[in-house]
Amino acid sequence: MGSLLIEGLAQLATDYPLFKEAEVQTRLERYIAQVELYNPALGLVSVRDRDELIVRHILDSLAPLALLCGVLPGGVPRIADAGSGAGLPGLPLAIPLPKVNLTLLERMGRRVSFLHTAVLACGITNVDIEQTDVERALPGRFDLVSFRAFRPLDPAMLKALFRLLAPGGKLAAYKGRSEKITEEMAGIEELVGSWTCHEISVPFLEEERHLVLIQAPLTQKD
Repeated sequence: MGSLLIEGLAQLATDYPLFKEAEVQTRLERYIAQVELYNPALGLVSVRDRDELIVRHILDSLAPLALLCGVLPGGVPRIADAGSGAGLPGLPLAIPLPKVNLTLLERMGRRVSFLHTAVLACGITNVDIEQTDVERALPGRFDLVSFRAFRPLDPAMLKALFRLLAPGGKLAAYKGRSEKITEEMAGIEELVGSWTCHEISVPFLEEERHLVLIQAPLTQKD
């Protein structure tokens, strides 16, 4: 098993000890193998090599997990990964969160086929996959909606994402530099209930990474 993945998970295990579990590590390794196998044909992610895939996509997806767990409700939380693509961050998150129901929302048929293949190969049992646009997905179902490498938020997309949330739910946006976040949120701030920005440390990545948590307003504006 790749030492870079294991070393990165060991760093993240300070906040989330389950990353040390052999089953979690094995399933993540299987997922990486699936991405590597299908990436040349499907263009799932843009990477030069395996190390870049592990750092920029797998560890980046997992780095805010402890923070995400802190905003999930009790019981069996429901998470959606909007515009899932290669399954990022949804599939890496589903592996160490076996008690969470996670739904991957992806509109492209070829990528949906890959997601089904990857879920089966990794032995993941807590994931559903829906081929749909975010705007057409059934509303009001999720406690948390995550998205990564998604287009910048505009009022129309924000409204589409908010409609997916159950009462009290939040959006979790994986973002980069803080100044870009400030600029992006300035254009939509009057449409949200509240939002917070959290700096995230990704093992072996010397770039700014943040998680933006966005609360929907009590009543949405048209």
